[in-house]
Amino acid sequence: MIPEDQTLTDSGLALQGSKARLLLVACGALAREIIALKEINGWDHIDLVCLPAILHNTPDRITTRVAETVTAHRDRYERIFVVYADCGTGGQLFEKCKELGVEMIPGPHCYSFFEGNTAFAARAEDEITTFYLTDFLARQFDAFVWKPLGLDRHPQLLDTYFGHYEKLVYLAQSDDDALTEKAREAASRLGLSFERRFTGYGDLATQLERQAQN
Repeated sequence: MIPEDQTLTDSGLALQGSKARLLLVACGALAREIIALKEINGWDHIDLVCLPAILHNTPDRITTRVAETVTAHRDRYERIFVVYADCGTGGQLFEKCKELGVEMIPGPHCYSFFEGNTAFAARAEDEITTFYLTDFLARQFDAFVWKPLGLDRHPQLLDTYFGHYEKLVYLAQSDDDALTEKAREAASRLGLSFERRFTGYGDLATQLERQAQN
């Protein structure tokens, strides 16, 4: 993850002097995918600053941290794009981005835009008892799910948190057998059935392509 007080260019340093064209202010959980898209597409004019992914465990803090980051960097960039969906902010992040005059990625959360917001919405009613993982969450399941919920210390809470779930769906951004096994193991630990869907980068790629061409 790129620390929130640093931006990333191909040289590894923030551009100085004249304004750079575009800055992405992103969730740290998306850093790997964004960096891959930058490299694949040669987006040398795009810089990236990431906020800690753990903010998802306290979504009431996301809007403030994004606003602070946009404000701190906006004098150095022609445009800033916020690579967060709503992410549990109850519409507050959208309203703050509108107030700041910056765009953000559409959708309720990263599960939705990785699968594609339209496809995810079409499945929503049938998957109300589904728990989702992405590559990041499969990789960081203990750090971002198991331990924060206290399941490492209080396994009896498992039914309290997951008793209403029936299935774990792994929305895979990459073809990685090791990550698939991690996701499958997570489903087993939670007592859920398992399904893997390969999404690639979904709407993330589409949205960043649009921003890169503006």
